Order: sequence, then structure tokens, then C-alpha cells
Amino acid sequence: MLKKQDHQIAKLIDLEAERQKTSLEMIPSENHSSLAVREALGSLLTDKYAEGYPGKRYYAGLKYYDILEDLCRDRAKKLFKVLHVNVQPYSGSPANAAVYMAVCEPGDTIMGMALPMGGHLTHGWKVNFSAKFFKSVQYGVYEKTGLLNYEEVEKLAKDNKPKLIFVGATAYPRIFDWKRLGKIADSVGAYLVADIAHIAGLVAGGAHPSPVPFVHIVTTTTHKTLRGPRGGIIMVTQKGLDKDSELAKKVDRAIFPGFQGGPHMHQIAAIAVCLKEASTPAFKKYAKQIVKNAKALAKGLKEYGFNLVSGGTDNHLILIDLRNKNIGGPEAQNLLEEAGITINKNSIPYDPAPPFKPSGIRMGTPAITTRGMKEKDMKKIAGWINEVISNPKSVKKVRQEIKKFCENFPLPR
Repeated sequence: MLKKQDHQIAKLIDLEAERQKTSLEMIPSENHSSLAVREALGSLLTDKYAEGYPGKRYYAGLKYYDILEDLCRDRAKKLFKVLHVNVQPYSGSPANAAVYMAVCEPGDTIMGMALPMGGHLTHGWKVNFSAKFFKSVQYGVYEKTGLLNYEEVEKLAKDNKPKLIFVGATAYPRIFDWKRLGKIADSVGAYLVADIAHIAGLVAGGAHPSPVPFVHIVTTTTHKTLRGPRGGIIMVTQKGLDKDSELAKKVDRAIFPGFQGGPHMHQIAAIAVCLKEASTPAFKKYAKQIVKNAKALAKGLKEYGFNLVSGGTDNHLILIDLRNKNIGGPEAQNLLEEAGITINKNSIPYDPAPPFKPSGIRMGTPAITTRGMKEKDMKKIAGWINEVISNPKSVKKVRQEIKKFCENFPLPR
């Protein structure tokens, strides 16, 4: 139907499908969703407005949508072991914005990991709303080790008495010590929010410690390692309700009517599907394989002399300092893309280079693990990365090798 109705869009989709099929998607925030997830996302549920919450909508004709949203929320509660869930955020940034709206007033002090240290824009970076509407205090990592500086977090918290502390990252390859962070937040009376957007699938699959016992609120996207559609979730824990019995209501009011209008019910349906998938033994095996693959890839890259920030990885991603390879992040990204390996340029902690020409690259294993690749394949991929970076003239040769390699690992269909 699409080809008949709009051949230009259909052609672009076909071209992108071919690119994904013949390339290695290794940006750590990307994944390949299942056909079931995409079927729900493309359903007629997109046609209906559903402002409000189950049992309290503003429009008629929503009986099945109420059942659907309740089902999605219940699946998230069970999977992450939390007491309250809101599945209406359009994505991760709106979810984080709603958390600020729920517990802070404009001008309150907040804390988060600085973007150049591996954090996220919405955790208080200077160009983001989170720094424009609130007094932002930023923490980072040790320059020598690349590990989170918990001593700095504690000192900044005691000195600034933040209302809220965000913990989470887009380029931090190590496990968070949730218990220690919880004690720091408790010592100053701050709300502690775990943004697990990158590691949600690892948490769900038991491949990363859960923050739930130690934090008040958890936010996440639903793609990345969770392997669903693009969307967002806010969860309130028992600890959160112990601190503020009205916290769940505040979160819900912040999303609607505070921050959003009608939820995207086709998106919520697809989230429900991915949550069911994530509750299976197969997904737990998958989550653990992501980490095994990342560690194997890190080992292979180190053997080729690549300088890995923090020395390795505990999760799904690897951050590489390319300065010893005499190539910048953008150049490496372009060469690898030409060869069929999709990664992204990325700043490294204390990067002397500007953000648009950073010294590093970031890569991860969620999508290639979805395709069935294992540790032995990571060794081969590390070799290709080294070959392209060391000898740019090898790009065309490597591209052909990767195309043939990808034939053994079809996309989920």
C-alpha cells in the first residue's frame, strides 16, 4: 500500500532497511525492535485521543485503551519491581522534565553528571532547560581513571543541598553504586532519580544492579537496551512513597496536564509488547550476552592498542580516546560508517577538543547482540575497526567483508 500511495517514502524505508541489513549498528543507544513491537506501533491505535488516565479520560470510546494502559503499567511494575508507573511520557527527556516539575520549583538547586563527563543534557547541562530553570551543580569522573567521582558527588551535595540529584549517563561504561548514591542523597534530604535510559534492558535482565531499592524515582526510555519503541516511563519506588506519599500523584499531574496532552496509545501498546518480551528467560539471556559481547569487544580493542576510557566496560557501551591513534572522533566515525560500522563521535572526559570535533568515539553491543552475534564475532569486529582506523585505504575491502558477514545474522523480522 505504501509503495502505491507514496513511492518516495517507501523507497527511503527500503534503502534504510538495506543499510541496516548490511551494516553493524553499534551506536549504544540504538537497537533492533521485534516485528511484534513494530506491528503494535503501526496499528490503528494511533487514531485515537486518550487525554487523562484510565478511568478518568476526557473523551469517549476509550474502554480498550484503559485496559491497554493498565496492562502496560502492570507489566512495568512487575518487571522493575516498583509501586507506581506512568507510561505516557513521549520519550526520555519529557520524562525527566516531568520529574523536575513534580518535585522542584524554578530556581531550586539540582545536581547531575556533566555532559562532557558522560551525563545527559537534561541532568543540568548549561544549554538545556534543566540549567535554565534550575540552579545546576554538575559532577564528573576522575581524570586519571574515568570512574565516577563519588567523593565529589558527596562534597557537592553537602555544600549545595540540592533538592534533586539525577544519576544516569549516555557515555559511562561502568556500573553505578546505587547504595552509595542513595546514602549521599539521604544525607542532604534530596530526591534521588535514576535515569536508566541506557541500561534499562540490562536492569530488567539482571545484567546490571537495579537502582529501585535505593532511589525515589526511576526514569527510562523504552528503546536502547530495552528493545522497544521510542518512548518514556517514570517509576516511583517504595522509598519514594515513604519520602512523599503524594509523589505518585505529583508525577502523574506533571505529565498530564502539566507537561503533555494526549498520550500516544500506539506507542504505549508497543511498550507493553516490549515489556512482555523483556520478562522472558530469553531476554535475560540476551541482556547478559550484551555485556559479554561488550567486554569481549573491549578486550579485542585493547589488544590493538585502543585507549578505553575507564579501561573497559561493565555494561553495553565502550568509550574510546583516539588521541593515541592520531585521528579525531568525526574522522573515525565517517571512516567506520563507510566501512559499514555505525558508531558515533563523542567527547571524552576532560576532552581538549571542542564538542563538534571531539577526541573520542562511542560504541555498543545491543543491536548486534539482537542479531545473534557472540564473543567470537566481537574479536572479528575489533579487527575491522582497527584495520579501518590504522589504514583508511582498507575501507572498501572491509565494507565487502562486513556485507558478507551480516548475511549470517538477519535482522529480526
